[in-house]
Amino acid sequence: MTVSPPAFHIMTKPRGAICNLDCDYCYFLSKEHLYPGSSFRMSTDVLEAFTQQYIEAQRVPEVTFSWQGGEPTLMGLDFFRQAIVFQQQYKKPGMVINNAIQTNGTLLDDEWCAFFHEQNFLVGISLDGPPDLHNVYRHDKGGRPTHTRVMQGIRLLQKHRVAFNVLTCVQAANAPYPLDVYRFLRDEVGAQFIQLIPIVERDNTTGYQEGAAVTERSVTGKAYGDFLIGVFDEWVRRDVGRVFVQIFDIALAAWSDNRPGLCVFEETCGLAMALEHNGDLYACDHFVEPNHYLGNLLEVPVVDMAVSGHQRQFGLAKRDTLPQMCRECEVQFVCHGGCPKNRILTTPDGEPGLNYLCDGYKAFFSHIDHPMQVMTAELHNRRPPANVMLILARKEAERRRLFENVGRNDPCPCGSGLKYKHCCGKKRR
Repeated sequence: MTVSPPAFHIMTKPRGAICNLDCDYCYFLSKEHLYPGSSFRMSTDVLEAFTQQYIEAQRVPEVTFSWQGGEPTLMGLDFFRQAIVFQQQYKKPGMVINNAIQTNGTLLDDEWCAFFHEQNFLVGISLDGPPDLHNVYRHDKGGRPTHTRVMQGIRLLQKHRVAFNVLTCVQAANAPYPLDVYRFLRDEVGAQFIQLIPIVERDNTTGYQEGAAVTERSVTGKAYGDFLIGVFDEWVRRDVGRVFVQIFDIALAAWSDNRPGLCVFEETCGLAMALEHNGDLYACDHFVEPNHYLGNLLEVPVVDMAVSGHQRQFGLAKRDTLPQMCRECEVQFVCHGGCPKNRILTTPDGEPGLNYLCDGYKAFFSHIDHPMQVMTAELHNRRPPANVMLILARKEAERRRLFENVGRNDPCPCGSGLKYKHCCGKKRR
């Protein structure tokens, strides 16, 4: 008998792929063709069956329901009120139920935000930076820009004291401007929790994870790495402990010998599935396609689908198909080859399965090694990782003093044995 994991995650899409926006790079809008003629509305029966099965399958004290789309707020408030009723009806004694919803924010009003506050929802808002960068790809069905409406939604969340984070898609338009994006989110939006998600969009007609070609909207590996480095260098000098960037938190977990807590950087995957509006369950949110269909919860309990041979094989393939080049890489301990959906390249020796973002991940994780070691040491000594800001400031001040009066032909203070003009002086120029 297969033993189920103590916990697994299901991303729930009560409206399926239906959305009021028409963002150019959205990977989920095309899933509408999987259900021709559907109403794309989760029924009360499916909602109740899912709630009961999901709670019963979890052997942990805290369970999170995650609502996505499409645009989940298109279901209306009464649907989510009923979801809360079912959650309270089926929760186990002592169990804590959490809710998280990912929205474009354009449909939020005072009633929605009051509900989110009352029910302690965590709200994720999709925002790609300042207006000129956000509006390039994120527009409505009429092609109109959406930035102003998203910001109005954020201000309502803040007015009602709703916890929120920002999901920023890093794509071809905003990737060259890491500081513009980060400073806008930090200073203008007031975001304390930020996700920086790379857009790697397959260029095909099916909408599935097929083929090796990507669209021109996709960020390149190098551009993504440079973007992360640009944001990190600002963050690590002034915002540690004040602003929380998901991939930086994941890195610190890896450097301090903890699990990352995000499937993208886990050694294996398969514990994060996606539920369609009619009860169909798929292996992953990025693989809602026929080859990764697990079944329908009205016919097969979700726990049985979660531990099925198909799903176990899907999850283990991430580790088992990792190229030898990746296994020998110095940042493999944190990267683990990245998300399987992006493993579309071949290694220099011809082995398939190299992540499209490999060079960016390697550059970024190598770049942050020293600060991460400093923060890890602070953690091990029961001191706040935010001390890294003071430590780096002291080292940089000392370095400036060393280089302050050095001449072009003097020995380089870094100790390389070269003249300054051929060493650090050359780099600074």
